[in-house]
Amino acid sequence: MNFELFVSLRYLLAKRRQTFISLITFISIAGVAVGVTALIVVLAVMNGFQRDLRDRILGITSHIVVGRFDATIENYGALVDEIKQEAGVKGASPYVYTQVMLSSGRGVSGAVLRGIDPNTAAQVVNIQKDMIRGNLSDLEGDSASPAADADHPGIILGVELANNLGIRHGDWITIISPTGRLTPMGQTPKSKVFRVVGIFQSGMFEYDNTLAYISLQTAQQFLGIGDVASGIEVRIDDIYKAQKIAGALRLRLGPSFWVRDWMQMNRSLFSALKLEKVVMFIILTLIVLVAAFNIVSSLIMLVMEKTRDIAILKAMGATTASIRKIFVLEGCMIGVSGTILGLIGGFSLCAILKKYKFIELPRDVYNITTLPVQLEGLDVAIIAFSAIAISLVATLYPSRQAAKLEPAEALRYE
Repeated sequence: MNFELFVSLRYLLAKRRQTFISLITFISIAGVAVGVTALIVVLAVMNGFQRDLRDRILGITSHIVVGRFDATIENYGALVDEIKQEAGVKGASPYVYTQVMLSSGRGVSGAVLRGIDPNTAAQVVNIQKDMIRGNLSDLEGDSASPAADADHPGIILGVELANNLGIRHGDWITIISPTGRLTPMGQTPKSKVFRVVGIFQSGMFEYDNTLAYISLQTAQQFLGIGDVASGIEVRIDDIYKAQKIAGALRLRLGPSFWVRDWMQMNRSLFSALKLEKVVMFIILTLIVLVAAFNIVSSLIMLVMEKTRDIAILKAMGATTASIRKIFVLEGCMIGVSGTILGLIGGFSLCAILKKYKFIELPRDVYNITTLPVQLEGLDVAIIAFSAIAISLVATLYPSRQAAKLEPAEALRYE
């Protein structure tokens, strides 16, 4: 053990004449620990919310969407095969997209109608796991399931949309499309009766309140658009490579097609979450700053108490740099001790929240019942580094004042 570290430990651990100084030191350690714990827990909860929100969005929407600028996609089967050849692509499925009016005996509501291929849609979206009634395969009118038939094909609704219309699983509903045929009296809207063969709940209100699914073939026949698709939904093996794979698909498919990844489609939402996370980090760092002021106060009073000791050490040959290093090390030990205790407290509290889930949330507001918690190594490293750095900065002024003491002046009145 070198000289400066030995003296720092003696000053930190020895019983002092001024008990108040020791109390401030312990308060400083506790302040750093509380700040680090609060930062870890809050950022872990925010990461959990962000992950949960991302999973819910990607359960309904695909990782990448491909469309044509000037028209619908006619030979979409060949395009699907072309997209699947790109490295990192796990699946692709065509879809038809339009806006319609839904009418039941108890209500009327606008909706977004999506025609999907029941055989391949499960490869790109996780709607099946969100189904609370029925199955995705029931959409096919010619299937063996009695839920739907050729004259009255099946439809799957979001739970909020079904509640607004006052219908349940197995009820009948009419779809009205504004794209009808032209007559001398104007445009006549199309309508067709469907049977509700499934209800899903994604946890995202805008999806549950607006989305309705029918089979791709039924949508093509109902809209009278022929064997075409509005676009292709794509699923990849790593969601964080979506931007890279989307760029590769743009080069592969050419300028006639547009390609958008899930981060582009939800950029404003995730940007807001990221900004909120940064703001919360800055606000909670103020707790550590308060503890840093306590470190400054503790070291200043320690310098005042140890004035004679400092003078004797300098008279015996201790350099100005050694005296400065003694008090810098003591402040750093306070910061490191508080950081370690804070890390232990943060990890423990996160583990308790994960295991026991004693904090309950209203499901109708948050769509989850407990706090989601996800610790990220980078966040923990930034928190620990920031706490130690703030503690180090807090030692600069007191250590500089201690190093400036002149032995003759300090011992004049002793």
